[in-house]
Amino acid sequence: MHGTSNSAILNRMVQYCLSGLDASFAVLADGTRRGVLEHLGRSESSITDLAEHFDMTLTGMKKHVTLLEEAGLVVTEKVGRVRWCRIGTRRLDEVTGWIDGYHRMWDERFNELDKVLEEAKREESKKKENPNGHK
Repeated sequence: MHGTSNSAILNRMVQYCLSGLDASFAVLADGTRRGVLEHLGRSESSITDLAEHFDMTLTGMKKHVTLLEEAGLVVTEKVGRVRWCRIGTRRLDEVTGWIDGYHRMWDERFNELDKVLEEAKREESKKKENPNGHK
């Protein structure tokens, strides 16, 4: 890794391109990008205003906005010298569907565990009622 700076590695990571569900999670994995989505959910903002709000460079914010735009979560429009951002039309139905499936899986597991625990309680109750094992 001689001659490679940490910023160059990070820069390639920020620009790494994915598709589908992986791309959605990659975009949403970053706290700044989630914050930008929340901010734009309240009102449109220029990239400059977003950079100031998140205390980062204009170049850094442009990279975040570009990734959000590529994912369809943000739309930008240049008006004069200012690039305005607003929330995109893409909904996160695919992400929501995956998360819902994950919730269902865990609900099923917990329901099965509840059944096992209930059976164990019944067995314990039977032992207490009949400590000598006689019927």
